Amino acid sequence: MSVGFDLRVDSISAIMLAMVTGVSLLVALFGSGYMHGDGGYPRFFAAVSGFVFSMCMLVMANNFVLLFFFWEMVGLCSYLLIGFWFHKPSAAAASRKAFVVNRIGDFGLIMAIFLILTRFGSVSFSDVLGNPGMIADLAAADETLLPLICFCLFLGAMGKSAQFPLQVWLPDAMEGPTPVSALIHAATMVTAGIYLVARCTPLFMFAPDVQVLVSATGAITSLIAALIALTQTDLKRVLAYSTVSQLGFMFMALGCGAAGAEVTTPAVTAGMFHLFTHAYFKALLFLAAGSVMHAMGDVIDMRYFSGLRKALPITHWTFLVGAAALAGVPLLAGFWSKDEILAVLGTASSTGNYQSIFRIIRIVATVTALLTAFYTFRAYFMTFWGEERFPVEAGHHPHEATPIMAWPLRILAVCAALIGLAVGPTHQFQTYLQRTVGLKPYEAHFHLDVMVMSAVIAIAGITLAWSFYVVSPAVPARIAGMLAPFYLLSQKKFFLDEILYGIVVAPLKIFGRICVFFDRAVIDCLIDSLATVPASVSGLLKNFQGGVVTSYAGVMWFGAVAAVVVALSLF
Repeated sequence: MSVGFDLRVDSISAIMLAMVTGVSLLVALFGSGYMHGDGGYPRFFAAVSGFVFSMCMLVMANNFVLLFFFWEMVGLCSYLLIGFWFHKPSAAAASRKAFVVNRIGDFGLIMAIFLILTRFGSVSFSDVLGNPGMIADLAAADETLLPLICFCLFLGAMGKSAQFPLQVWLPDAMEGPTPVSALIHAATMVTAGIYLVARCTPLFMFAPDVQVLVSATGAITSLIAALIALTQTDLKRVLAYSTVSQLGFMFMALGCGAAGAEVTTPAVTAGMFHLFTHAYFKALLFLAAGSVMHAMGDVIDMRYFSGLRKALPITHWTFLVGAAALAGVPLLAGFWSKDEILAVLGTASSTGNYQSIFRIIRIVATVTALLTAFYTFRAYFMTFWGEERFPVEAGHHPHEATPIMAWPLRILAVCAALIGLAVGPTHQFQTYLQRTVGLKPYEAHFHLDVMVMSAVIAIAGITLAWSFYVVSPAVPARIAGMLAPFYLLSQKKFFLDEILYGIVVAPLKIFGRICVFFDRAVIDCLIDSLATVPASVSGLLKNFQGGVVTSYAGVMWFGAVAAVVVALSLF
């Protein structure tokens, strides 16, 4: 097995590098102000630098082993950053949770690499992904091989990109400093799974059933996360569940290749386009939430403050731009990329062998888009509108972001507003990404019907949030009372943590206790019993080691006689 330290930069790598380095630079600038005065300032930036370096190397790796090495480095750095304030039990627990849950996905990626090595004889992207003839031959020779490899690859992506049921670690990652949340949720870790599936498109083309699974998993994740976000009161947690939901959108698009080869390239470009635009407006939203948290004395629960638009004007306007982009307001970044996903889902629902499944997935995507607009502006109105209230921790005059924190917000707001407009109508993003190995050129088109529907959905969600939280703020409480069981389900995150604890963690703890009992009651007793043998023998021997010379002489005489008797018996 020969694994070189080979780097590869093609269209998909270049797009990822531009996004990762650009967003990370702005997050680091914001973090220099946000973390000013913290005792762990050098440790923080050491981990951030390692995080960004690892992600850059991950997207430039030209073989699966090198990719896996930096895949793990990204996981390690996330562990260090989520648990940065390790003196807080909640932060330490969140970092462990992220690390352990990702081990499940990483097991799948390891299995995929083993299978690729044994069947292709190489782990190089050039040899594996750039050899369509070999892929076709292996698919014809063994119908289960490529689906199994793709499933294992997707399992790895599920862990990193927080897809159901492995999504439970990402909301808890909020325990790290806010710049860490922006890095993880926008530019680095969670995008690695999307990149892996998109990069391995040549393999997934021969596993349509797995592609349907990818899209269906994304739909389930997206809808569940959106429903949970409806009732959360922690501003950062609302954005965290929004990230989970938007990642689901990307996977919905990536799985549309199951509808046929002609849909594969539009599906991949739609998923990657949304990943690209999402990075900018989600980083903006998290940093703006960090600015709110900084001004409110580390209080981030929206029930304890409101009406901040006058006290924090820069934060207010930048957050509004990010919220509008996430909701899909026309002409902003999220509008163009989300439309691409809805369009490719529409194509998949009318083409190929899985039309009925993709029709359901398209309905889920449409409903989720409406929920996204609603919960995003729910958070905006609860934070920046209404009566001006500050928590005690904020003091009497909350301060706006310092210049080193405000300028990254402004720059990201410009990107969130214009970057989709720059590459969406011109189709430059799609044209450039088509140069990636495994993707074929196609002619991109406008989907006017989808654009109109998307605009209506965004406006409807925003209007509903306005009427609930600005015009009639007493209505949400009444609805919550009328739908108490459903409200509780959403507020308690559908009890997913408790269910996984009961299904996975508790049985493993019981198994661990059984192992401890067996170790102490059986293995320890057995070893202790064996240890009594030399102790007993030594007890007998010490009777002959009394220090009396005559006794020693007697033993020597007895030994000599025994030796003579044995010798005589042999001859």
